[in-house]
Amino acid sequence: MIECVRVDYRLLHGQVAVSWCSALGINCILLVTDTLKNDPIRVTSVKLAKPEGCKLVVKNVSESIEAVQSGVTDKYKLMVVCETVDEGAAFVKALGVKSLNIGNTRPGDGKEKLDSVVYVTPEEKEALLELKGAGTDVYMQMIPDSKKIKL
Repeated sequence: MIECVRVDYRLLHGQVAVSWCSALGINCILLVTDTLKNDPIRVTSVKLAKPEGCKLVVKNVSESIEAVQSGVTDKYKLMVVCETVDEGAAFVKALGVKSLNIGNTRPGDGKEKLDSVVYVTPEEKEALLELKGAGTDVYMQMIPDSKKIKL
């Protein structure tokens, strides 16, 4: 069962591995990224950050959607971490997930700052607003104990 879908370009790090996993009782993390598999150094570093006793799976967007739809993830308390807003929006939209946590996105030229570490392009903002309009709870929250900031 999906406990949380989060966008965080850092994928797996202390906030996810410690704070979110322990607060939600996560026993499997699904990293949704179209880039990680092709970078062996990043794969190794991500594996080092995995909490003990927690399964780690890395898939691209379409593989991730297929895995969840197949029911293979049903036996887990699953945290899904997407590398980009586009990947998160596609995942949530395809599966009808009703909540999307925006944790940390890359700053850059032409991006609007929505929160201390959340930056989006106009296209990303539009995708998030579309999800919100369709009834998805889109919010920014760094760690489980911090305040949720609605989009």
